[in-house]
Amino acid sequence: MSDAPVTSPLSVVVLVSGSGTLLQALLDASADPVLGVRIVTVGADRDGIAGLERARRAGVPTFVVRPGDFTDRAAWDIALADEIGRHAPDLVVSAGFMRILGERVLAGPPVINTHPALLPSFPGAHGVRDALAHGVAITGTTCHLVDAGVDTGPIITQRAVAVADDDTEDTLHERIKVAEREMLVDVVGRMARDGWRVDGRRVRIGAPGRPGAVGPGAA
Repeated sequence: MSDAPVTSPLSVVVLVSGSGTLLQALLDASADPVLGVRIVTVGADRDGIAGLERARRAGVPTFVVRPGDFTDRAAWDIALADEIGRHAPDLVVSAGFMRILGERVLAGPPVINTHPALLPSFPGAHGVRDALAHGVAITGTTCHLVDAGVDTGPIITQRAVAVADDDTEDTLHERIKVAEREMLVDVVGRMARDGWRVDGRRVRIGAPGRPGAVGPGAA
């Protein structure tokens, strides 16, 4: 863990796989210097996605590292880590990036991820569907650091979303996405302005220093 002082603005690489609505929320918010965030590049695992177009319209450089271009997942992970490292970010944001991140990526700058459920409940790719199937009255979204497991990293913050009687997976997910975008902008801004460190399972925003990576894992 580093005890280096917080620099401003926070240098951020954002990873996307699809439409990029989380990315757009960050792009819009970071246009205001008060947020204290500079998105230095946006990376993707495939071409032709809306997330890359959003970045280009905002004048942010982009890169693509396609898993199919490599002999195995480990080689792809090394290439992605190298590309991220070229931009020397303080933080990596997995914003709907639908790939498991490996050891080399997470040996670098810390990575944060959002998940559409209140972890540790309903981890994995179907958090909204699983919450509905379980019959919960409250679900929500979680922002966490990425570690060696799937959605098991230290929790930074959470937002609750009530489940309506007539909710479908789509209607519930849309309301969760609204909370998710607001939460991500708030978290990244506070990390930028106030610094953070990891203390066991706790992520303490407003504490001196910024942490190193917390280990290999999944976004």
